[in-house]
Amino acid sequence: MSPEGLVLIGSLGLALLDDRGWDVDSIGGLTLGADPISYAISYASACSAHPRRAFSVRKEAKAHGTGKLIEGPFASGDRVAVIEDVITTGGSALRAIDAVQAAGGTVVGVLALVDREEGGRETIEARGVPVAPLVRAHDIVARLGPVSP
Repeated sequence: MSPEGLVLIGSLGLALLDDRGWDVDSIGGLTLGADPISYAISYASACSAHPRRAFSVRKEAKAHGTGKLIEGPFASGDRVAVIEDVITTGGSALRAIDAVQAAGGTVVGVLALVDREEGGRETIEARGVPVAPLVRAHDIVARLGPVSP
């Protein structure tokens, strides 16, 4: 959530969306992990020809207020990239995918900061949703060496 991190992740995420040809209206995922990434990409897109709106998916709808599961400028009919900070099992991304689809959105893909390569990408892709990570675990290990617990 540092200014430098937001600038870097926002520009890299926007470039990855464009590289994949994911022409989306909005981006978001399960709060809290996806929030700073979604907001950074949305901000980076502000001066582009096609700004993307960011939203958050609550873990559960509040009993008071609007009672919505999705907060922010998401609209039914939106083409969406679900955002994930780290994919391990794929569970968080699948919850966000389900929420977006239930609210009338079309998920074109999942953009992840890190794929830990522990089966989550395959689980998501088995649902017919492509996954694009900015980096994979083996890339980090190759660059930095093994991480000890």
